[in-house]
Amino acid sequence: MSERKIAFVSTFPPTRCGIATFTQDLIDAVAESYSGKCWPIGVAMAKSPTPTYNHPVQVTIRRDKPKDYRRAADALNAQGVDLVCVQHEFGIFGGRHDAGEYLLMFLSRLDAPVITAFHTVLPDPSPMHCQVVRAIARYSEKTVVMCKRGADMLRSTHGISGARIEMIPHGVPDMPFVSTEAAKRTLGLEGRTTILTSGLLGPGKGIETMLRALPEVAEHVPNVLYVVMGATHPNLARTEGELYRHKLESLVQKLGVEKHVVFHGRFVELEQLCEYLLAADFYVTPYPSERQITSGTLAYAVGTGRAVVSTPYWYAKELLADGAGKLVPFEDPAALAASIIGLSEDQPSYQRIRERAYLKGRKMIWPAVGRAYKELFDGVQGHRQTSWLPAHQMEEYGQRDSATKTPGWSEAGVAS
Repeated sequence: MSERKIAFVSTFPPTRCGIATFTQDLIDAVAESYSGKCWPIGVAMAKSPTPTYNHPVQVTIRRDKPKDYRRAADALNAQGVDLVCVQHEFGIFGGRHDAGEYLLMFLSRLDAPVITAFHTVLPDPSPMHCQVVRAIARYSEKTVVMCKRGADMLRSTHGISGARIEMIPHGVPDMPFVSTEAAKRTLGLEGRTTILTSGLLGPGKGIETMLRALPEVAEHVPNVLYVVMGATHPNLARTEGELYRHKLESLVQKLGVEKHVVFHGRFVELEQLCEYLLAADFYVTPYPSERQITSGTLAYAVGTGRAVVSTPYWYAKELLADGAGKLVPFEDPAALAASIIGLSEDQPSYQRIRERAYLKGRKMIWPAVGRAYKELFDGVQGHRQTSWLPAHQMEEYGQRDSATKTPGWSEAGVAS
């Protein structure tokens, strides 16, 4: 087989976000699955000022510059790429209300077929968000989601044909199934029963629920330590600085659990996150809403065989099924405490959950995910299907001022 040129459109390191980390890992896994017969080309979505990128980034698109989208598509056409893989998340691409319609200008000009992975699927999108997602799907030979609920919503809410949808799990590092003791010694956590939550900090994480559960947990597990890892979400930090983190710290003092909580207020690189995961006795995702179809940190926790206790948001319900974790009701500190205490006092059940999580995670390690993407890529050959919306019309959209009305897409044209 000749070498395949595959372009990946996403954020990339040094941008600090989960999508950037995911995409770099995906590129490495796909390249390995092709045994060196793959030439990845990174197309980096950036905000000004544009950072300095390393391989494989060759093309940069400034998020809010419509001309960059057209120039990037022309550059890929000139290089003769065989396939374009878009990692889609709301907010990465320019346009009104974070719907990302500027991406359509890029897709409309490409010669190569497109595969788009949706990291978020909105259950009740605005008309504009729905139209943009449906248009992206029409420009894509296949779409990818990471859980069944996401696939169901693409079909039922966005009207996308099931034949265009593939489900490939979120990739995770290939980590050993080991005791926590060695990692605890490395991190200075010896003698502590460690509970971990990680990710960008904001009200949507439900940290307050775990903090309110801690007094009860500490009564039964006196050596417990809750480690909260992650920088404040950049959107929140721009509007209110570290006010939310200070509120959490005030709640810790009010509850009298200062000796049982540590905040690591910085962006956590994957290597360090894995170190802390290997030291964690429990991983907790106490999110207050069911509306989440992926969670990279939960995937990593399952992949390392952690004992996970979580609220039943959509992704957690699927990933923790069949005894791979414990689910507790939303915003219920008493139930969260009872689950952690119960597992701490029942080692056979605790070990069984860890083993089931690790076994499930073996299907999600990056080599397996890389092979799944390769099979999907290999099924898409040659030039793309004819674009259903003319490129000149998409360019007209990109030249409109952001204060004008939403472009007049035909609902029939988008949905057909």
